Amino acid sequence: MKVNLDGISPAIVTPFTKGGVSIDYDKAVGVAEHLVGKGVQGIYVNGTTGEGLLQTLDERKRLLEEQVAAVGKKIKVFVQTGCLDTAGTIELTRHAYETGAKAAGILTPAFYGYDEKALKAHYKAVCKAVPKLPILLYDIPQCTINALSPAFVIELVNEIPNLVGLKESNNHMVNFSRLAAGLPKGSCLINGADEYTFQVYVTGATGSVSAMANIGSELLLGVYNNVKAGNLKKAWSFQLKIHGLSKHFKYGNLISYQKEGLRLRGCDAGYVRSPQRELTAAEKKTFAKNLEEAGVI
Repeated sequence: MKVNLDGISPAIVTPFTKGGVSIDYDKAVGVAEHLVGKGVQGIYVNGTTGEGLLQTLDERKRLLEEQVAAVGKKIKVFVQTGCLDTAGTIELTRHAYETGAKAAGILTPAFYGYDEKALKAHYKAVCKAVPKLPILLYDIPQCTINALSPAFVIELVNEIPNLVGLKESNNHMVNFSRLAAGLPKGSCLINGADEYTFQVYVTGATGSVSAMANIGSELLLGVYNNVKAGNLKKAWSFQLKIHGLSKHFKYGNLISYQKEGLRLRGCDAGYVRSPQRELTAAEKKTFAKNLEEAGVI
């Protein structure tokens, strides 16, 4: 099974109402439309940056439905369907297929330490339950404690027909190189580490799911488009700008930085949900100064 997830896809934020009480679906669609206007090729819904694990299953379902209906004919909409349990993951992955998502990324089960035998059974159960939907593994061990080795990923992709590749967010360039060399031809190898965008595209990445692309999509697109065109020197100049911007984010921690960055760029992305917290006035002031110096605002 093949699917085209090439290009830059922001790991889109989820706007909540004040205090994180409920999802503001109108603002969520507004963020998606804002990003479409920036020229991105896709969006990745309910990922780490989208506070997916802080939502109920029903919220995750409705948010995907809203985004597919709003922008699904303009760009690729795919979704993180992983839960802490297999049954919940299957439920959301089936829903993703029924809703029209292009693919589902499945977060490695978290909190408990699982061996490869348990993880294989989990992934095979989900993929078998939704055989017509392209599925990606999602490796982010700094959040889940369960890392996927390149050899294990390659084994699974070769064994499971609708497992089409991996979203790799473990900040390990050596692993990425091994994956690029060992995955079957036509696999999706999606980068989730902004700091390596240039390097992984040169190595063989097919796309990026990027937290920073909520705010700095032009920089990610600058790398992607110029690598594709063979303009490596120009692509590297965009990567240097990404380095300058990335140090001002708390990846996987304070999602409020992403939402504040969108606000500073003219797009209201609402509030975060507890235990995420809002930025202080001092943090907002410093962040605005940093983004201005980085040339983003």
